[in-house]
Amino acid sequence: MLNETDIGEIRKRNMDPRKVEKQIEQFIKGIPYADLVKPAMIKDGVLKPCEETLDDLKELYNEHCKKEKIVKFVPASGAATRMFREFYAYLKNVKKEGGTTVSSAVAEFVDNLHKFAFYEPLKEKIEKKGVRISPNADAGDIKVIIETLLKEDGLNFNNLPKGLLPFHRYNNNYRTAFEEHLVEGAFYAKGGNNTVNIHMTVSPEHQEVFREMAGRVKPSYENQFKCKLNIELSQQSSSTDTIAVDLNNNPVRDSEGKLVFRPGGHGALIENLNALDADIVFIKNIDNVVPDALKNVTIKYKKLLGGIMLSLRERIFHYLETLENNPLPGDGELEEILYFLENELCIISPPGIKTSSPEKIRDYLKNKLNRPLRVCGMVENRSEPGGGPFWVKNSDESVSLQIVETSQIELSNPEVKKIFNRATHFNPVDILCSLKDHKGKKFDLMKYRNPDDGVITIKSFNGKEIKALELPGLWNGGMADWNTIFVEVPLLTFNPVKTIFDLLRPEHIG
Repeated sequence: MLNETDIGEIRKRNMDPRKVEKQIEQFIKGIPYADLVKPAMIKDGVLKPCEETLDDLKELYNEHCKKEKIVKFVPASGAATRMFREFYAYLKNVKKEGGTTVSSAVAEFVDNLHKFAFYEPLKEKIEKKGVRISPNADAGDIKVIIETLLKEDGLNFNNLPKGLLPFHRYNNNYRTAFEEHLVEGAFYAKGGNNTVNIHMTVSPEHQEVFREMAGRVKPSYENQFKCKLNIELSQQSSSTDTIAVDLNNNPVRDSEGKLVFRPGGHGALIENLNALDADIVFIKNIDNVVPDALKNVTIKYKKLLGGIMLSLRERIFHYLETLENNPLPGDGELEEILYFLENELCIISPPGIKTSSPEKIRDYLKNKLNRPLRVCGMVENRSEPGGGPFWVKNSDESVSLQIVETSQIELSNPEVKKIFNRATHFNPVDILCSLKDHKGKKFDLMKYRNPDDGVITIKSFNGKEIKALELPGLWNGGMADWNTIFVEVPLLTFNPVKTIFDLLRPEHIG
């Protein structure tokens, strides 16, 4: 399928032709479903910390955080355009029909304009156009309001990333989502020398505007929170793009005969994460922030997750040193470590391991323990779309905890659907990662992915349907071979902003 010209083109993109050929094979074979065993639930794969332990775990984190290099990693590449889908449809209808019909969504937005953090700057822009904002605005004025919100001669939200939209109002000022992450970091991600390391993955077209914002607000927040903010930006590498194929699984070509590639999805960010030099990394999406009035709960549970992480890491490192320093540990030591693996790290051993030779048990334990570790904050599922935490059978016949997306689940299978329907928790709100081994060496995170995982979707190219491949997701297939702990956290810690109307929820108005 690939000719010499194709191979040369692929190499120019810093991609391996064999990897591209494997992607084509995935289109042909399809993505295998996850082998679900049961949902992860409270007392069966999901920890529910009791109040008595909260303070101790928070204190453990507070004691150790100054000795760790901590990074707050924020996927911030999301464009804001999806937030305004209803408004684009409205403007398209006005242009097409020249009508005066105002959709219920647009009417709701105009009626609640005064509640948004961007109300004052929007009002100022609109009044310069000779229009006054009022609940009784006529169709012509409403059109001006929506255009001023989106277009370049107004607030230009059409061209801004979600992270730079005003989210929350503070007296006469406002904070963007980007700024809220800086403030959050100052409260729980402050490491040695009072430094807060913030790493954001940003689309190439938005790099400069993020840098400008960072340079403008950084001194004020450093002074306010008595810390040093080290803000780094990276972008998804083009080498993580995936080839597109037609519906017959042949590579798609453009008008010049060149192969068509598409971004590999948020799973590609595992490479950005892999490039970090950090002991502990907090991962949280750009749009999941709250105003100051509600930050105490978020900070409390971030530190709780940190305490759980440090406590587990200490024991894992101790057991690895025991296994390395003693070539033939006694049966009692092996049983203790096996118990820890199964009951606290939630890794059920393959059949026959426990009756194997001590040498084989030792090697198995070293292999399972010496991996990146993540502690995931999960919320109760309130009918949100998407996947969640499950016990999954692995290729080596062991069973472990995995975050599984709906697309990875064979819902046409009645037995599998029963397991899926019993799930009680939703995808992670927060993920806390430990990226170094017991000798202080960075793990190569690319070795702990499930390369056979991914998502195949139908897209459009030049008016024709094509297939696109997304890489194994950052926190499902991209972390499939990590050691994983699920911890229930309050619903209040999960406040994503997917549409403009989410900013009208009480949590964001504060």
